[in-house]
Amino acid sequence: MTPSTTKQWTVTGKTGFDSLKFDEKAEVPQLGDHDVLVNFHYASLNYRDLIIPKGKYGFPVALPIVPASDGAGTVVAIGSRVTRFQKGDSVLTLFNQSHLGGPITRADLSTGLGGGLNGTLRQYGAFEESGLVRMPKSLDFQQASTLPCAAVTAWNGLYGVESKGLKPGDTILTQGTGGVSIFALQFAKAAGARVISTTSSDSKAKILKDLGADHVINYKTDPSWGETAKKLTPNGIGCSHILEVGGPKTMAQSLKAIRPEGLISIIGFLGGMSQDSPTFLDCLTNVCTVRGVMVGSRQQFEQMNEAVDANNIRPVVDEKVFSLEEVKEAYQYMWDQNHFGKLTIKISEPGQSKL
Repeated sequence: MTPSTTKQWTVTGKTGFDSLKFDEKAEVPQLGDHDVLVNFHYASLNYRDLIIPKGKYGFPVALPIVPASDGAGTVVAIGSRVTRFQKGDSVLTLFNQSHLGGPITRADLSTGLGGGLNGTLRQYGAFEESGLVRMPKSLDFQQASTLPCAAVTAWNGLYGVESKGLKPGDTILTQGTGGVSIFALQFAKAAGARVISTTSSDSKAKILKDLGADHVINYKTDPSWGETAKKLTPNGIGCSHILEVGGPKTMAQSLKAIRPEGLISIIGFLGGMSQDSPTFLDCLTNVCTVRGVMVGSRQQFEQMNEAVDANNIRPVVDEKVFSLEEVKEAYQYMWDQNHFGKLTIKISEPGQSKL
């Protein structure tokens, strides 16, 4: 017997976190032939999840929607024609459900969990088997729940353009201590690259150093941190990869830090908007490539999971864990920037499914 109801959250509007509504007896979707029912044990939050109920997300959102893209759980039921998974398998959700490989398409962008399709802040969710991947064997459910968005985005930023893929000895620049930046640091060190990181906090600088950062720059005390970063690279050539999370307000410094033929991957705009944004011509004058990154494909996800297992990479998870009932508090905690690394929501204990 599959469960008929599930506890779940729904985003019902764009008026802020009060748009989040909790339902203790939502209906569990019927499984189609190619569907898999997942009992979630943990979910993790991303900045995107916070701005959707605030009406600040730049991509279409199909309200009402079950929020969040990231979840780890156990397969508890499968459709009659499912071949990729069996009951009992440990799985993770794919961010854009139809982006299986190759370049992302406009149609793929409409299949983002928590935006276009129902996400993971619920006890049970049904997904097409193509939209799930196996969990890395070396991680537990809490750690693994942090991978679908931030980790895959970092991996795509470093390896998504094959001709410019990260190589041993390269230097990368990460900004701040959010999930993407920390995963990029960990992946780069595992690949034998140098890492320069920025932060505004001395305590966070120490943690970045402990994670392997070769240099840490305080961007509050050094507003010319891009020029400083370039000087720290071998022969002052500049960084080969920059994970740009700040947006228009930090892009000018990223352009100062990049090496000729380097790659800047834009993955966010945490610094807000600015009237003084660099122009397309700045890409020419700095002889660099700038690309937007929208997470990554299932193929990239699976490749990344192999690297996670092979290099014993452990996601950095905030020590505070919220329950499913405390989602609003979790959103506010993260919005207030009280977290370090990934923030997780505990949904159920493995083995507690009533099936």
